[in-house]
Amino acid sequence: MKIYGLTGSIGMGKSAVAAMFRREGVPVFDADAEVHRLQGPGGRLIPAIEARFPGTTGPQGVDRAKLGAAVFGHPVELKALEAIVHPAVGESRRRFLKRHRSRQFVILDVPLLFETGGYRRMAGIIVVSAPAWKQRRRVLARPGMTVAKFRRILHLQLPDAEKRLRADYIINTGTTFAATRAQVRRLVACLGARTGR
Repeated sequence: MKIYGLTGSIGMGKSAVAAMFRREGVPVFDADAEVHRLQGPGGRLIPAIEARFPGTTGPQGVDRAKLGAAVFGHPVELKALEAIVHPAVGESRRRFLKRHRSRQFVILDVPLLFETGGYRRMAGIIVVSAPAWKQRRRVLARPGMTVAKFRRILHLQLPDAEKRLRADYIINTGTTFAATRAQVRRLVACLGARTGR
């Protein structure tokens, strides 16, 4: 089984592209969605997060605004949170890979794939990209998003231009939905041919 990494900066359309891969029958592990599940209502990580960051959880799981305030700009606190979250996500990823081990290839959807060094373990990297103006428009349309917050997030992410340079495959979402879906279908066919799918 070959493992391909899917990544892209905030607002590039990565989630939409991941959904397109799923519709084409490709198993996709969504690291962000797994974090939300683990930190959601009844999530397995709630007790550990509450113990380390009191007052940041409730009946609906983690209060993302409170937890964000506790860790952003505080490297030691961020490392403490990562020490709780990353092993659990890694365990879920291993279960996903075991469940799909008979498949020719799967995709791991990881937002910070380059930043965390995870790209080194992939058979290839798929980068989702769009023009900067479209990215900005998409992100600033999100509830609670501000220009300052957008800039802080971008500062933590490898620039899109650098991601494109490191990519094995690029999906351009700056076009129509149908055109993006056609790119995904072509890539699925290409990867399937490479692995004998």
